[in-house]
Formats: sequence, structure tokens, C-alpha cells
Amino acid sequence: MKIALIALALAAVSAPALAADPAKDSAAIAPVIAADDSLYQAFGGHDGLVRLVDDFMVILLDDPRTHDFFVAAKQDHIKLMLVEQFCVVLNGGCTYTGKGMKESHAQLGIDRAAFNALVEDLQKAMDKNDVPFHAQNKLLAALAPQHRDIVTN
Repeated sequence: MKIALIALALAAVSAPALAADPAKDSAAIAPVIAADDSLYQAFGGHDGLVRLVDDFMVILLDDPRTHDFFVAAKQDHIKLMLVEQFCVVLNGGCTYTGKGMKESHAQLGIDRAAFNALVEDLQKAMDKNDVPFHAQNKLLAALAPQHRDIVTN
């Protein structure tokens, strides 16, 4: 079951990977999944998301399955876009300023295996940051449909 959830998470994580163009509709990055900010708080609010994404990037760079996608990328920008994306989805009151998922991933040649590896790495980062399992599942489920725009090979 964790593996299935990981596949969902990958969509979330890699979504803003190389985003840079401002002002995309929030619905284009994933739906807001909470009526209030309780899920956002379960992730530790803004500071928690920053810690999560920092750890996530370290894990992605250490993973030979994802390393090549991130080593030469603008890592600080990717982390900022991920924090924004997760914050929007978790109803944290943020605005996503990056490109859409399809546009930002079109030229990366991401296949299903790399996507699944990214999801696994996101779950490792969430576990490391003590994000409750139910909160992880909700985020991963919201992000999962993005695989259609991210996986191109």
C-alpha cells in the first residue's frame, strides 16, 4: 500500500521541478484538499514544508534513480516551487508562481520508473519529518493525477 501511495506522491514532488513562469492557476498544480489549514499544520506549516522539501532534495540527489534529473537543475528554485505547490494543495494560503506541470517537465524525459522513485523519495522525506501517515496519503492522492503531465517516456 505504501508503494501505491509513493507513486501518487511522485506526481506531487516532481510537478514543479523546473518551474519558473509565474501566474498559473492553482487548480493546474493540484486541487486544494482541505477546507481549513489543518493538513497544512500537520506538515508543520511553512517552516515544516521548507524542512520537508530541503530533506526531499537531499534524498533525490542521493538516489541514483533521480540524481540526474536534479544535480544540474536550479535546486533552490525547485524547492521554492515545491513549497508553494504543497502549500496551495494543503490550503496554507499560498500562491503558486511556477509553470504548469506539463510545460515544466516536457523536455525532461521522465519515465514511470523515475517518477515512482521520486514518489518513494518524497515519502521518505515525509517520514523523516514525522508527517502523519493520513496527511501523507491525502497529499499523495491529490498529486497523483499529475503523472499524466510529468511522465513523458
